[in-house]
Amino acid sequence: MSLLIRTATSADLDAIVRLHTEARSTYYRGHLAPDAYAGPEEVGRSAAGWARAVDAEHATVLCAERDGVLVGVACHAVRDGGTTLTQLHVAPSQWRTGVGTALHRACADAWRRTGVRTARLEVFAPNTRAQAFYARHGWTADPHTPRVGSHLVLRLVLGDG
Repeated sequence: MSLLIRTATSADLDAIVRLHTEARSTYYRGHLAPDAYAGPEEVGRSAAGWARAVDAEHATVLCAERDGVLVGVACHAVRDGGTTLTQLHVAPSQWRTGVGTALHRACADAWRRTGVRTARLEVFAPNTRAQAFYARHGWTADPHTPRVGSHLVLRLVLGDG
């Protein structure tokens, strides 16, 4: 059961949106109304966002596949002049199997190759599982903007390797 990390294509969009919706349901459930994360309008908004990201020059969408099945997805982009990890989702059935770490490593390696020294992300404040994952990978609270609405802002200072 080898894991393949590759760049997403438009052919991946349906699977990406399904995985994204499933993953978000695990941490938004009980905090937001179901329509806010899994309703038809939100799924449509998500699909449009992923389609823009796959086609964008300033963004990279990576897919993690295990035996030909999408098990994780990540997106990073340049926003406001800085690098942002905009999405990192793993199918709940694949949690704690190394998928998230492999996607994170692929993003950080790409950043280092292009000279990026810091990255940022926003994580839903009640999502303590994701916060623990990011802390294990070196992310800390952004000292300049620690919070945006219901999300904590984290940053990663990249070393050489």
